[in-house]
Amino acid sequence: FYESYSDYNALMSLTEELLAQVALDVLGSDSCMFDENEISLKPPYFRKPLRQIVCEVVGQHLDIDVAESDLRDRKTVTSLAARVGVEVPTSAGPGKIALGLFESLCESSLIQPTFIYDFPTEVSPLSKQRSDDPDTVERFEFYVGGMEIANAFSELNDPAEQRQRFKEQLSARQGGDLEAHEMDEDYILALEHGLPPAAGEGIGIDRLVMLLTNSVSIRDVILFPLMKPKKED
Repeated sequence: FYESYSDYNALMSLTEELLAQVALDVLGSDSCMFDENEISLKPPYFRKPLRQIVCEVVGQHLDIDVAESDLRDRKTVTSLAARVGVEVPTSAGPGKIALGLFESLCESSLIQPTFIYDFPTEVSPLSKQRSDDPDTVERFEFYVGGMEIANAFSELNDPAEQRQRFKEQLSARQGGDLEAHEMDEDYILALEHGLPPAAGEGIGIDRLVMLLTNSVSIRDVILFPLMKPKKED
């Protein structure tokens, strides 16, 4: 969904209200069991910047102090990744490496509802930059039970900036990053016609159902799970 004249901070508050009410409607409670964990869905939820949690976790692994500036320097963050055993793609910049560290070391520990926000611009081609930090965008991912439930951001509505971001993504794609975004001329044209300030969010409904029904396998909640091809006799 999208909301005009909104931003990622407003969507964090909306997400808290939404999940708390859904839990009450479905379970009659603002808490639930997921696997072996009792999870409280009562707001407010934890909020932590992505680079901050990476610094804390990497620092704990290596028993050193890690500064956010270390994650913005490619040489330094590459060295940190190697020391904790996280593979670094050849074409990855410091932002993508920082995200890789988060996904490898931090995600699974986010059991209670947690917003991880302020992602590197490098890995967020459609998100609006922070006015005080062009290397960071107004984006969050929402985690419960060690899994991502939602992804949201303030929309980038500057067509010139969006074209430049797409060009950077194309360079990354040519360098071997198959997850990089392709050029989208239709989208840029739409932005040139005008998009008001807005924020958008995608919620993984299947994962939300997993959480509320204490189903640790997504195959138990999706209507048509993928099946292995039947072997010929």
